Amino acid sequence: MNIIFIGVSFYIVIQFVFGMLISHKSDNEADFILAGRKIGPLLGTLTVFATWFGAESVIGAAGNIYSNGLSGSSSDPFGYGLCLIVLGAVFAIPLWRRQYLTFGDFFRERFSSKVEKLFVLLVVPSSLFWAAAQVRAFGQIVSAITQIDVELAIAGAACLITIYTMVGGMRATAITDLIQGVVLILGLIILLVIIVNAAGGWSVSWQQIPAERIWFNDTDTSILQIIEKWAVPICGATLAAESIARILAMRSENTARMAAVGGGLLYIVIGLVPFYLGLIGPELISDLDDSEQIIPLLAEQYLSTFLYVIFCGALVSAILSTVDSALLAAAALISHNVIVPLKKNANDKDKIKLARASVVGLGLLAYLFATTASGVHELIWTAVSFGTAGIFVVGTMGLFTRIGGEITAFITLIIGAGVWAIGEFVVGWETPFIYALSAAFLSYLLTAKFEKTEYIRLVY
Repeated sequence: MNIIFIGVSFYIVIQFVFGMLISHKSDNEADFILAGRKIGPLLGTLTVFATWFGAESVIGAAGNIYSNGLSGSSSDPFGYGLCLIVLGAVFAIPLWRRQYLTFGDFFRERFSSKVEKLFVLLVVPSSLFWAAAQVRAFGQIVSAITQIDVELAIAGAACLITIYTMVGGMRATAITDLIQGVVLILGLIILLVIIVNAAGGWSVSWQQIPAERIWFNDTDTSILQIIEKWAVPICGATLAAESIARILAMRSENTARMAAVGGGLLYIVIGLVPFYLGLIGPELISDLDDSEQIIPLLAEQYLSTFLYVIFCGALVSAILSTVDSALLAAAALISHNVIVPLKKNANDKDKIKLARASVVGLGLLAYLFATTASGVHELIWTAVSFGTAGIFVVGTMGLFTRIGGEITAFITLIIGAGVWAIGEFVVGWETPFIYALSAAFLSYLLTAKFEKTEYIRLVY
């Protein structure tokens, strides 16, 4: 049993114990799902940031840039950071003012219970894919630093996260997000400073980068493919259930807006660390077979044992803070928007029990997805693309206009998900999300016209 294993295990156990200790008794659904709507600006900003900053933000983004320079860079960190900024600047206040428990409540109130159920059916798989990606990454990292079997590590990760999310709800995930966010930021900054100093300083490390890695010189990438890279995070992730749950849990509308915008800005700033390390990576470690190993290998090579433990804790933090949010958001949708309406006489205790049971069930499914998927990137891309084109169109049009009713929303959600699925899995389009987004928007307008819903001016 090596010192790295002991250090990381200690960190994980402390996180688990702390999450359990601060899990006060929940008196009702709002307590469990939204921490009683009492989250303030600092905690809110860090929980929004930590919810999004996961394994892909550290490992995947650096790996893409390591392989291809800026030509191979995805929209991370800028795309996902911008989606949070857009959420705060445009959507946070009108959503918070309605005092929903989940985003599904909006679809029921604005359209109908049928649309609400369809929304849940589309969103829950997306959250599961997202959670599964983080669980899989967690297992891979723990296996790499401890030599534990990957399958066992993945099972342990799923069990750990499911338990403290089930017991503590939003309050436990938000407080642990605060700790995890701080550890993550410190770990990445320490790694950046040490590696840049070892490379001779900022100017020297920058000058050593070949010019072709700094310029976007990929002539094989079309304009539509570039738009697709940005549209998936900005349109596909802005109205994600996980981030909206954080918005609804804030103690005021201004706090909701500030936390989302602040979380997005923090995401971009901290996301530049793996971005830059991936850019200078080939000058430090060349000819990697697996480019996504660049950040862990740099940490192992340049950090002392103590600092390496901190870095491993940072990676674990990025994963834990993302997966618990995905599980809780999906569980809240299933219990509050699907199961509770079927139990006419459910009291507060029954509702909390149903929410906790949903967390357990989804944790098991996330584990199954994590063990059967081919990779983390595949799960992440599927999570932010599946069904989200229609959700973005219906959510935006429904929130800010009176255009469209139940039939319009229902058809648009189906077309958005259907066009993407056909383009991704059947036809093999290079830009399935763009086509799905366009089809959903046209569907909404045309169906609304035939539905004879009144067109009136914006209401916000």
